[in-house]
Amino acid sequence: MTWLFLAAAIGCEVGATMSLRASDGLRDKRWVPLIAGGYLACFYLLTLALREGLAIGVAYGIWAAGGVALTAVIAHLAFRDPLTRTMGTGIALIAVGVLLVELGAH
Repeated sequence: MTWLFLAAAIGCEVGATMSLRASDGLRDKRWVPLIAGGYLACFYLLTLALREGLAIGVAYGIWAAGGVALTAVIAHLAFRDPLTRTMGTGIALIAVGVLLVELGAH
């Protein structure tokens, strides 16, 4: 369940961030419940992952890095935000960093 909670936390965070982008700087108020609910759910789910015994360094590293990477890719697909080779390299480095943090925890 630990990893499921963490994956759900990442999904909620990315969903809230995409909703924030879709709201056009909160000009479109219809997105506000999704934004607020997504961020609240994300922190609650992260708390559950920690309660299950996941180390905070590992949890936060994966949560933050996963959120950054997924947000960049989804924003590119949904909003045509730039996704350059340099950004792709950064996403790959994030993945390597997360792997090293996870391996280092054991």
